[in-house]
Formats: sequence, structure tokens, C-alpha cells
Amino acid sequence: MAKGEKGVECKPKAAGGGKSISIEEIKQLLERYRAALRKTGEQLGWAYEQAAFSYTVHERDHVLYLQGDGRLYKGMAIAVRTAGEETWIELALAPRATHGDKRKANEFSKWMTKTLGGELRLFSGRTMSFGRV
Repeated sequence: MAKGEKGVECKPKAAGGGKSISIEEIKQLLERYRAALRKTGEQLGWAYEQAAFSYTVHERDHVLYLQGDGRLYKGMAIAVRTAGEETWIELALAPRATHGDKRKANEFSKWMTKTLGGELRLFSGRTMSFGRV
């Protein structure tokens, strides 16, 4: 995943420039996201988390690999990139990714950018800006 590759980029906001973020913080955000899905499932009375996020998370070389269930989802990768003072979070789809993967990448990246505050560049090239929630 190199900057400029087709993917989703989240640039967290911070006073005076780019906010530094680690892969550990991304793992914590991912767990927080999954906890919210679990809570929704409890409220609905069914296993919503499994239906809404059918991925297994693995880390290798400071990259999070989200492996899909093989049926509807193939997977994606999440990495923290830095160039000079600028830091961004990049989500890239697996080769043979499905429309479901693309939707989940957009959904998670929007949630993450809303949570952190910052700017999000979508697969379409469009940019969304969010203040911190």
C-alpha cells in the first residue's frame, strides 16, 4: 500500500498539523467499533457484530490485515503511513475484493475519521472533513 494507490486515506486532525497515530491505536479503534456493533446486536437480540463485521484481524509488519469470511468478504489492510510531518491511515482492499469489502472499508473509515476528526479521502477521490466527535 503506497500513498496514491487506490484506497481510502484518513488524515487525523491535530492542532498545528498532522496528528501522530500508531497501529496500536488503530487496533483499539477497531475494537471500539466492534464493541459498538456488539452492543447494537444485544439491543436487537441477534448476532449483529458477525453480520456487520465478518473479518478476522491479524497483524504483520505494522499492518492490520482484516481477513474476510471468504463468501461475501475477501479482506482489506490498514496501515499507518508517515511522510515528513504528515501522518495518515490507509485502508486498501485485497485483490479480488467484493463490493461488500468496499462498503465496509468506507463505513469503518467514516466512523474512524468521525471519531478522530480529520479528513477522509474515499475510493471515489472525494474528500470528507469531520470535526472530532
